Amino acid sequence: MSAGIVKGFKDTTVFMEGEELCRKYFQTDRLMFGLSELAPGKTGDLDQGHAEADEVFFCMQGHVVCYFPEEDRYYELEKGQALLIPENMGHKLTNIGDETAIIVWACAPHP
Repeated sequence: MSAGIVKGFKDTTVFMEGEELCRKYFQTDRLMFGLSELAPGKTGDLDQGHAEADEVFFCMQGHVVCYFPEEDRYYELEKGQALLIPENMGHKLTNIGDETAIIVWACAPHP
């Protein structure tokens, strides 16, 4: 891999998880990085979690809840807040705000 790679919206891998629009910018054997957009009142599909990798959500815009079914627990995120999701922890997002939510996410395997 070269020293630097720049990608924009048009260079991403785009996929849907339910009503959540996801854009994967990078995926290597050590890191996955992307962002999700979720319209007001919409919910993404359940992500089963990532084997041997923690994930971080960072809320760039909006107001969401992230549901962890294994714990039957909700975590609320607003602009500027981050959530650490342990490996293999299922989770799904719901936008409870009145604007499109933008969540930046990254996964990295344990060293």
